[in-house]
Amino acid sequence: MPVLEPIAEKDLPLTRDLDLLAKVLADTIREQTGAATAERIDAIRELAFRYVQGDDPEAGRALARSLSSLDLDSTVALVRAFSYFSHLSNIAEDLHHNRRRRAHRMQGSAPQRGSISAAIEALVERNVKPQDILGLLGETLIAPVLTAHPTEVKRKTILDCHRAVAELLSERDRYAMTPEEEERNQAALERVLLTLWQTREIRTFKLTVQDEIENGSTYFRNTFLHEVPRLYLDLEDRLAELTGEAVTLPNFIHIGSWIGGDRDGNPFVTGEVLRYAVSRQSGIALDHYYQQLTKLENELSMSVRLVQVDQKLQDLAAQADHEGNRKGEEPYRLAVSYIRARVFATATQIGTFHHALHDVARAPVYQNASDLETDLDTVYNSLRSHGATKLAGGRLRRLLRCVSVFGFHLAPIDMRQNSGIHDRVMAELFDKAGLEDYLALDEHSRRKVLLRELASPRPLICPYVDYTAETQKEIDILHAAEAMQSKYGEAVLPNYIISNCESVSDILEVAVLMNEVGIVQLAPTVRCKINIIPLFEMIGDLRGCNQIMAELFAIPQWRQLLGARDLVQEVMLGYSDSNKDGGYLTSNWELYKAELNLVKVFEDAGFKMRLFHGRGGTVGRGGGPAYDAVRAQPPGSVNGQIRITEQGEVIAAKYADREVGRRNLEILIAATLEASYDTWPENFDPEERRRLMEGLSLRAYQAYRDLVFATPDFITYFREATLINEIPNLNIGSRPAARRNTNSIADLRAIPWVFSWSQCRLMLPGWYGFGTAIAEYLKDKGEEGVEVLRELYQSWPFFQVTISNMEMVLAKSDINIAARYAELVNDQDIARRIFGRIKDEWQRSVDAVRAITGHDELLGDNPMLARSLDNRLPYLDPLNHLQVELLKRLRGGDESEELRHAVHLTINGIAAGLRNSG
Repeated sequence: MPVLEPIAEKDLPLTRDLDLLAKVLADTIREQTGAATAERIDAIRELAFRYVQGDDPEAGRALARSLSSLDLDSTVALVRAFSYFSHLSNIAEDLHHNRRRRAHRMQGSAPQRGSISAAIEALVERNVKPQDILGLLGETLIAPVLTAHPTEVKRKTILDCHRAVAELLSERDRYAMTPEEEERNQAALERVLLTLWQTREIRTFKLTVQDEIENGSTYFRNTFLHEVPRLYLDLEDRLAELTGEAVTLPNFIHIGSWIGGDRDGNPFVTGEVLRYAVSRQSGIALDHYYQQLTKLENELSMSVRLVQVDQKLQDLAAQADHEGNRKGEEPYRLAVSYIRARVFATATQIGTFHHALHDVARAPVYQNASDLETDLDTVYNSLRSHGATKLAGGRLRRLLRCVSVFGFHLAPIDMRQNSGIHDRVMAELFDKAGLEDYLALDEHSRRKVLLRELASPRPLICPYVDYTAETQKEIDILHAAEAMQSKYGEAVLPNYIISNCESVSDILEVAVLMNEVGIVQLAPTVRCKINIIPLFEMIGDLRGCNQIMAELFAIPQWRQLLGARDLVQEVMLGYSDSNKDGGYLTSNWELYKAELNLVKVFEDAGFKMRLFHGRGGTVGRGGGPAYDAVRAQPPGSVNGQIRITEQGEVIAAKYADREVGRRNLEILIAATLEASYDTWPENFDPEERRRLMEGLSLRAYQAYRDLVFATPDFITYFREATLINEIPNLNIGSRPAARRNTNSIADLRAIPWVFSWSQCRLMLPGWYGFGTAIAEYLKDKGEEGVEVLRELYQSWPFFQVTISNMEMVLAKSDINIAARYAELVNDQDIARRIFGRIKDEWQRSVDAVRAITGHDELLGDNPMLARSLDNRLPYLDPLNHLQVELLKRLRGGDESEELRHAVHLTINGIAAGLRNSG
């Protein structure tokens, strides 16, 4: 770690918050556990700080003795204390980022990098006209997509407490408090931390999909329904200043969801669950509209004695229940009360609620969100007609945009299933219909029969045939999808993703299945009410995806279907499985190449490309700063079209706080705008860079595959030196940890694969193979090679982001702590052999990053992150040491519930300290 400078004045408020939280938590622990336990925790904390920050060997030895001598009760108390220190540090740091952004705005500083204002200024400086930006936004789609992938280890209850802590700290920061007010604030903070201390951190039950739907909806209620409309309105006003005329933007940013629609590997997602997900989301949207209309009704008190409303507003007001003429001269209140009544009627018909709305007068339901918009427009236009434009531009304008974006469905849900399931379903349908033996057909023959079925008026699914449970489940999903689209509109289920897509027939299979329920059809008219999206995940799939898409585009029938989708074809790229398959460097490079190749295929075919990036939270699954990641995409691959998954703990980190959520949405918009106009840097030779990267990737791939897939006993080392066997019992998601019950790395899901390496502080998926690649390259090129790599790092965003993300991962890793986990391997000959290779590669990778960046220490140019790590390592490192000791006891035969719970607490705490789970 770099030597940190003294705390700057601007960071003193962060230090103040951290000190306050530490004091309140320490007092809480003392009250709840007694003086002896509290003093023991304080002593260990002090030793940990001395060891980590001062590199004091004696403190390290004393720390090890103290940790090994703890009884189970004291261990649990210590783990909980250190975990909460990490959680509270995260909250304070997030608030400090908000504080610094506000300070910059108050001082009139230049727009911050990653903001929409900075992006627009940058484009204008590059001679992009404001009208061109408007034109691009008219064809733009930006969508962060929330998934239910199980990497969020914190319960919703705990997240609610964290939100309360953040609100209390913000209150102290933004208001000048009297001593009494400050005392009340601290007392409230003490109550929240006491609640946290007396609340079980780990779920005692496994999440259901319905639980995940409810958890995901929290971010809509708390952040998206409020901040997305404001974001649109602020951007419209900013562009209006530039163009000198009023601007109304189309809905180009949508918050998507996989929760309730992603059944790849999740047997619990059914047609019934899909219906529930849509209905529950609808309830949340309509509840929000109802509450906003209630407030709007109170605000719009204008009297006909003082203003002249237009005829349409009068007509709308006339349909309301006049409540005995009590509001007879206040037509806006009457009109809004009528709209509110209709929203309630609609909600009771199509929404699922956990909290009942207040009953209002009977009113006709809205058939669709557009009808609600029409009524709100009537109110809006009437206000403007008598000089009340300012009133129209407040809550009402935000509500109008909210309804326009979220409709009656809230979030578009993606459906996803594995291509192997489609194969088996198609084979059974063909068999029951007396057709060909589908699985015996080659690729050419499969395409032929699928296109035949796509054009045939004869149904393939028969309601009088008994199908296997697997096939019947898929049929139920299809019928649920059609019913939901009919009820809520196409926007509710706009996408169907095919995971493990390896051929054109994999794509055509979904078209045929959708044809069976009328979502897709070729005759008598062409209809395509859903985007059918191939997901290319493995290294081989990424290398061949351009050929698959070229062959798909050559099919006339597919070209017809795309004609019904505005000529837009979406392709999803998988970061997680490609990393597990080929290692960090090769995965990144193959993804980049795939994008370049797809750009050419789409240009040749005359179709518009939208890429969907399946990124996880950790670098090993494509994570890292979103702004840099989008800006690093190849020229021509964005063009205003991008979707990105938001997974696990990243969702809470980005969107639990409204201000942070707004900032992250801005980052996506800004990066997409800038990347849409990006070109190759000056003096940049793409082919030369390609040859260099191809060579580095090949070396890294060989090193990674040799360890993970070709080394005897590697799977034994992995299962015994990590927590892969303990993680499935953590109750952090509804999906199984593996696709099949085998002992194969290939069958293991990428999430627990990465999660396991993070816990033991190796972070292997984020760097392994890179050190060998660079060492072998420099062996050939010498000092000249170092200069080439440094120039590449300075001039090529892709290479810079690749290295920067790896540098962050390596900074969070700790090879000495990882060595302790190697002690868990029963056969120490295996441990020494495999860990020795990993340790050597880790050192090569660290040396390579330092050589390329020119930094003496990791994170040499990122002091903020370095300080953050420095603050949390004294809490994090002891948790790792305790985890090893607990695992030894657990695996030694002590399977008590108390011990197992303690292990799970360490997993929670380490995840909090790293701010990464999987």
